[in-house]
Amino acid sequence: MRRPGIFWLTAAATVLALAFVYLPLATIALASFNAARFGTRWEGFTLEWYVRLFQNADAWRAARNSITVALASTSIATVLGTLLGFGLARRRFRGRRAAEGLLRVPMCLPDIVLAVALLLFFGQTRRFLGIGELGLGIMILGHVTFQLPFVALVVRARALGLDPRLAEAARDLGATAPVAFMRVTLPLLMPGILGGALLAFTLSLDDFMTSFLLSGPGSATLPVLIYSSVRRGLSPEIHALSTLIMVISLLAVVAARRLLRGRDAGGASSAPPPSVGPGAA
Repeated sequence: MRRPGIFWLTAAATVLALAFVYLPLATIALASFNAARFGTRWEGFTLEWYVRLFQNADAWRAARNSITVALASTSIATVLGTLLGFGLARRRFRGRRAAEGLLRVPMCLPDIVLAVALLLFFGQTRRFLGIGELGLGIMILGHVTFQLPFVALVVRARALGLDPRLAEAARDLGATAPVAFMRVTLPLLMPGILGGALLAFTLSLDDFMTSFLLSGPGSATLPVLIYSSVRRGLSPEIHALSTLIMVISLLAVVAARRLLRGRDAGGASSAPPPSVGPGAA
């Protein structure tokens, strides 16, 4: 039986929560179209700040660095995290529970602690091994350290929900172990892999502390650029840049949801069972 009081209370709580989250974002998006350079008074609509942003060489360089670091670190973290998560879900070995617990520790650490630890570690590698100069390469390795646990735990959760008898049935039909994994297990794991990769990519784009401490000359990312600009005072170009990042993030989330929904629907209904016989290799 539907209770109107509970319905309206739930609706009001939802509206308040969404307003609490999105009103600040709407404010900065609105400010990016304000003709006023300083102050909060509305002085008319303009696209001037976006034009200036696209003419800003430092912003383009920072955007290129952010995308490079995010793509490279996400690729590494996705491969390693998938292997680790699947192994933790399917294999029984001594120390497995300890490994799962240690995997969660970096997720609970404050960003500043992990970033300082990475800075000290790479300082020692430079001292004793002569490698580890600050820059894009070290930033990529630093981002992998905090991306890896997220990918591994998402893939592990997905793998625990799979029925191992599906792969065993493929083996009974004549498929080799690699073929059964590629044709049966991997497609079923793909929603978890894509979800973990999207989460890792977003974390990398959003990261400031690790990028700030590990960046070298000419390797500043967008969060570092925004922080440096805000210290000199908020400018409309930063508002425009922040708005573009929000739009790109929103489009990425929508695309990932549609992709994952399509894969789940296809796997559950219309897709034919994969061919796993010897000829499928």
